Amino acid sequence: MQNKKAKNKSFKKFIAKLHLWLGLGSGLIVFIVAVTGCIFVFHDEIKDITRDCRKVTPEASAYVAPTSLQNKTKSLFPEAQPGMVVYQGNDRSAFVYTLIDKVPHHIYFNPYSAEFLQKENLENDFFLIVEDLHMHLWLPPEIGKQVVGISTLIFIFMLVSGIILWWPKKRKNLKKRLKIKWNAKWRRVNYDWHSVTGLYISLIALFVAITGLSFSYEWMNHGLYDLANLWQEKPEDQLNIQIESANYSEAAMDIALAETLKLKPGDEMFFVWEQGGSAPITTGSYPDALDYDHQSNFYFHPETGALLEDHEYSSKSAGMKLQEMTYGLHTGQYFGLTGKITAFFASLFVAALPVSGFMIWFGRRNKKQKNQS
Repeated sequence: MQNKKAKNKSFKKFIAKLHLWLGLGSGLIVFIVAVTGCIFVFHDEIKDITRDCRKVTPEASAYVAPTSLQNKTKSLFPEAQPGMVVYQGNDRSAFVYTLIDKVPHHIYFNPYSAEFLQKENLENDFFLIVEDLHMHLWLPPEIGKQVVGISTLIFIFMLVSGIILWWPKKRKNLKKRLKIKWNAKWRRVNYDWHSVTGLYISLIALFVAITGLSFSYEWMNHGLYDLANLWQEKPEDQLNIQIESANYSEAAMDIALAETLKLKPGDEMFFVWEQGGSAPITTGSYPDALDYDHQSNFYFHPETGALLEDHEYSSKSAGMKLQEMTYGLHTGQYFGLTGKITAFFASLFVAALPVSGFMIWFGRRNKKQKNQS
């Protein structure tokens, strides 16, 4: 019995050291990623308040054809190279994604009248700068996503190891461990706050961290796909449409959007994208504006506009549906306002964990030095 207790004590001591040093090593990155996550959660709501170009008065008339918006972009900005056209919703503007002097821009238009509304430099967009800090720490993407990914893996270990360290030796002490002793000294309050908060948010934080890993690592993205499909092959997801010797026609792009609107009359948000080469014109539709899940896709011939293949949301496998909703799950958007509020506070508490953990370590270190003196 004594031998078993000694082994448990030794194991917890080893876990505590790992928890400490890995936490000190990754704490700053976890703090940055969590704080930027807080800021980014409500970016759409903040943009709607601060940027007039995002909203328009809905009309009964049809949308302006995508090639008209592309051509107007060229006439306004001769150096532009228009690409994807996105119609964001009945009461929202449309925009053309384009490169101007190799810098990515969104050019906003009224989707009913083609009235020019705004030119937006994406390199100067506050929320995209925050998103880049969140995902890449402003490092080159290939390097930054690895640093963030490794720190996220360490954070997942910190959550698990924190629960192991928190777990009481005796069951009767469980109730005490679930509370913060607010009338104690500040070091004790900080320690309780660190351990109890970490426990309460562990499941939500673990969920956010795992979904976030899918943006850093392909193996996680494919892993979620395989898990949702129970490791079964899903040939319906494998689309490989190649067009031979076709000349792109502007009429085909307009036809592609018009057919998509007919196929999905109840949806709100649409995009149309002419990729060039041997690829078909691709369109997508979403039931709700600014919600990037429940996506249906359609593929059209770039010369004639004939529908080649449809990939409706209902025909996609569970794995592909999960992959496409990962963004919404990670940001809380999938669960509406309640999900966003939950993600915001979870990220806020996660940001506080490395701060309170550092204070525990610093306080103990100072106390040890004083005792030695």
